Amino acid sequence: MPEGGPKTSPAEATSASGDYGADQIQVLEGLDPVRKRPGMYIGSTGQRGLHHLVYEILDNAIDEVQSGFAHTVKVEMDLSSGWVTISDDGRGIPTSIHPQTGRSALETVLTVLHAGGKFGGQGSGYSVSGGLHGVGISVVNALSEELHVTVWRQGKEYQQTYRQGQPVTELLESKLPGKVAKKSGTQVKFLYDKGVFTKGLTMDPKTIRTRLQELAFLNSGATIWFRALETSSTHVSSNGSGPHDEPDWEKLHFEGGLCEYVKYLNRDSHPMHEPIFVSDKVDGVVVEVALQWCSDTFSDLLIGFVNSVKTIDGGTHIDGLKAALTRTLNTLARKAKTLKENDANLAGDHIREGLSCVISVKVPEPEFEGQTKTRLGNPEVRKIVDACVAKGITETLEMDTATLNQILGKAVSAWRAAEAARKARELVRRKSVLTKSTLPGKLADCTSTDKALSEIFIVEGDSAGGSTKQARDRQYQAVLPLRGKILNVERKDDAALYKNNEISNLIIALGLGLKGEEMPNLRYGKVILLTDADVDGAHIRTLLLTFLFRYARDLFDKGHVYVGVPPLYKLEVGRTSQYLYSDAELAARTQGLSQGSYTVQRFKGLGEMMPEQLWQTTLNPATRTLKRLTVDDAAAASHLFAMLMGDKVEPRRALIQAHGASLALEDLDI
Repeated sequence: MPEGGPKTSPAEATSASGDYGADQIQVLEGLDPVRKRPGMYIGSTGQRGLHHLVYEILDNAIDEVQSGFAHTVKVEMDLSSGWVTISDDGRGIPTSIHPQTGRSALETVLTVLHAGGKFGGQGSGYSVSGGLHGVGISVVNALSEELHVTVWRQGKEYQQTYRQGQPVTELLESKLPGKVAKKSGTQVKFLYDKGVFTKGLTMDPKTIRTRLQELAFLNSGATIWFRALETSSTHVSSNGSGPHDEPDWEKLHFEGGLCEYVKYLNRDSHPMHEPIFVSDKVDGVVVEVALQWCSDTFSDLLIGFVNSVKTIDGGTHIDGLKAALTRTLNTLARKAKTLKENDANLAGDHIREGLSCVISVKVPEPEFEGQTKTRLGNPEVRKIVDACVAKGITETLEMDTATLNQILGKAVSAWRAAEAARKARELVRRKSVLTKSTLPGKLADCTSTDKALSEIFIVEGDSAGGSTKQARDRQYQAVLPLRGKILNVERKDDAALYKNNEISNLIIALGLGLKGEEMPNLRYGKVILLTDADVDGAHIRTLLLTFLFRYARDLFDKGHVYVGVPPLYKLEVGRTSQYLYSDAELAARTQGLSQGSYTVQRFKGLGEMMPEQLWQTTLNPATRTLKRLTVDDAAAASHLFAMLMGDKVEPRRALIQAHGASLALEDLDI
């Protein structure tokens, strides 16, 4: 060996000077990977990821319910401090020493990734579960500033405290008094780490409550209690008093299960029949489906769950459901002579028009795509659901010909409406693939063809359109003025939609293609709704949102839809001026100023603003305010649009009376 020791490779020798060497390979241990890359485990560090922390702990409690060991779940949110407490009356996390780690099983599942009782197989603690990767509670622990866990088990109470995933106390053990000696369960109280998540982010109690309501529908034998506190509060004491003694706890319990869930979804529509319920168990897979068609809706709503976890991106259970519905109802239509021998089959979209459906499957070993469990991948589940739904629908509707005829009548009407719209749709298709010269005449397009950089402002009227066209950056900002209020698509079928000139212009200008299809020709990365800050502007914005949601929901799912926020006032004090966006902001800025020492200009519409003002306040990416609209809960959004824009007056009147002038854009929660 040469003098001076072993030779070093060139790569290793230069690593200290900034090149890539072995000493720069990082090995993350314990929960470090979670804190380093939280998005890998909870989807994002935005509000959706923040809520996912609650769902991970909640899934564990519901797993105890599904296994028959728990009946009550309590969730408390302290909105002022950010603490969340979730408890159940299940078996309690085991606390004895784990043979592999040498630590308590409780500390093991809280500090070791992929440690849990839900991996299936011989000796598994659960037959079915929503949490299956063994990372749920440990991820919550890693992303919490502080976490307290309490376990009641075998006549004892165990407590331990953690900070940022690390235990700061030993596992404390005490004997339960005689009157609660049989108490069992787990309580997890955590405070999310504000350094991990987007600054200023808070949890939304409405979103959490919606999830709890879903779980109560899915688990009809369980009772879920919920409350959101504005100020710090202690928990219910252990002196025997329960949450039913507290007036601020809300009880969520639904004996009717999925049938009650579907009725709830259709509460502001016109159902054609009582819910159809189908259930079966094949090879350990439990399938439950509730279906109900409505006469006054032109879209469908299919919501899927696997082991009580919502699969917002669908999966094999949804695929099996759709296939069974299409095949079975076409077969029944031919038996009933609704379809003649030479008639083509009804398409799945026609059959599902007006349908609200909830499907819940319980799978012993689910294959979710990703840790956030948004899509089911088990191929065998598709066949099981298909067979179960086909059998159940056939047996039910062959015995209830009146309901069958109503459903088939609705489907045939949908088919006829689609045929009436076919020519208009083909016109849209032809125009969409032609050159730029076929774009709507009022569209002032941008010069850039890069979708990632391009954005379009949809404005109301020629006056606002003229100001916006003058103010914009022509390179990447396009403007499309609308003539008046567009068609309310909530009350129209596809035939009327495609024949409407303003709707057709929107479809062509944006490059949306046909309803419900993929959007490979989408022309802009940002679709920005820019309307006046008055009642008419709010109505036009709602009409536009209804159209986009019903026609191309992917725009929301992929983050393309925004709302521009123009100023309401220009405040001038001496030689300084500033733009204000609300009455509250104006009141705050003028407080203490003497009368006559300032002037206020109220902008009634975009057309009143000078192009330079409009650019600085509303169009300039460096100074403007944009609100991105997403749809976290499709069922709630669909119901809201139906209530706001449908033909039922009473629900809309009740909403207006309840919220009145306080109903702002944020309150729409879409």
